[in-house]
Amino acid sequence: MLEAKDLMVFYENMLSLNNVSIKAEKGNIVGIFGSNSAGKSTLMYTISGIILDIKKKEEMKGGERISIFGSITFENEDITNTPPYERARKGIVLCPERRRIFPESSVLENLKIGAYLDKKNEKKNLEYVLNLFPRLKDHLKRQGGFLSGGEQQMLAIGRALMASPTVLLLDEPLLGLSPFYQKIVVNAIKEIKSTKNITIIVAEQYARPIIPVIDYGYIIENGSNVLEGTGEELLNNPDVKTAYFGV
Repeated sequence: MLEAKDLMVFYENMLSLNNVSIKAEKGNIVGIFGSNSAGKSTLMYTISGIILDIKKKEEMKGGERISIFGSITFENEDITNTPPYERARKGIVLCPERRRIFPESSVLENLKIGAYLDKKNEKKNLEYVLNLFPRLKDHLKRQGGFLSGGEQQMLAIGRALMASPTVLLLDEPLLGLSPFYQKIVVNAIKEIKSTKNITIIVAEQYARPIIPVIDYGYIIENGSNVLEGTGEELLNNPDVKTAYFGV
């Protein structure tokens, strides 16, 4: 289980996360929903540990002062101050917002870069990714930058899966995708859960396609938890229906 408790993150005097707490049980899909600038990406950076790298870089260049409070535990171990590369080795792997693939590298090279942490299972994981996203099979030698947005999102998720994650963090995986590709990504999330038993945490502004497939979800506004519940409870909540389903 992964648990983040009472997280607070300040960028100078701006409060980005305000006492946010979430839990993700093993094998569950957990949704983090909220509007743009609600604090979703900051939460994902904090869970993955990337916020520690950002903080360090800002300190080195004398830039924005970042303050972080609260705690994160993973499998009963406190990882609050564990650097991101160590968290990745423990199985906490982030698929970032806006894909951030290597555009000049081929699809196959991008996937092999993702396998850096688990070379032993590279062949098996590659086979799994190409079965999950068969569209990538036809583009293995193509540069990532020449893929469509939907194909790049498949590649980004595939690259994360090549690391054999225990916890997969998906930050805005539906951003900028057509309904066709949104459906592919949502179906892939369900498939990963059923075949890999991976804990998946999805941060998403466009919640409508995601809420029906989650086990538990949190609504964040202005950096704070305002609502939580099972997927069914959120689907039946009138405020959620108004905000995300327009009914």
